[in-house]
Amino acid sequence: MAEDLTIAKSGTKEEQYISLIPQIEALLYGETDQIANLANVCAALKEQFGWFWVGFYLVKKEELVLGPFQGPVACTRIKKGKGVCGASWEQNATIIVPNVDEFPGHIACASASKSEIVLPLYKGKNIIGVLDVDSEYLAHFDEVDSKYLNEIINLLNA
Repeated sequence: MAEDLTIAKSGTKEEQYISLIPQIEALLYGETDQIANLANVCAALKEQFGWFWVGFYLVKKEELVLGPFQGPVACTRIKKGKGVCGASWEQNATIIVPNVDEFPGHIACASASKSEIVLPLYKGKNIIGVLDVDSEYLAHFDEVDSKYLNEIINLLNA
C-alpha cells in the first residue's frame, strides 16, 4: 500500500520522531514481508531527517550483508566485529560514533560520512541485522536518536 508521509520539518528532533513513529507503525501494519518493511523504514527515516545514509545490514552466516537502504552505494559485506556495524553486532549494543575517523577499524564506505549510529535489529532475542545511519556532520547523533530509533526497531520486531 502506498502511503504519503507527513514530514514535520519544524520542531525539535524529538518532536519529529514523535510525529514520524505512528506513521511508520501504519506503514508496517499488516505487512509481513521483512524486506518491504525494512525498505519503508529506510525511506521514511531518510525523508524525515535527510541523513546522508540510512539502511540495514542483515546477518547471513558469519557476516552482515547489505539490505534495504537509502543513500549512495555502500559496502556490501561486513565481518562480525569489523567497523561500527560489525562492532554493534558483536557487542549486541547501540553504538554512537561522533567522529568516524576516531573509531578504531572504521570502514569508510563513503568519505562524506562523519558520524554514525548503529543499532541491533532483532527477531525475538536473536540479532538478525543492524540499522546503520550516517551523517555528513560530526556529532550528529545522540541519546534522543538512540531512544527513538530503538522504538522503531521494536516496531519491526513486533
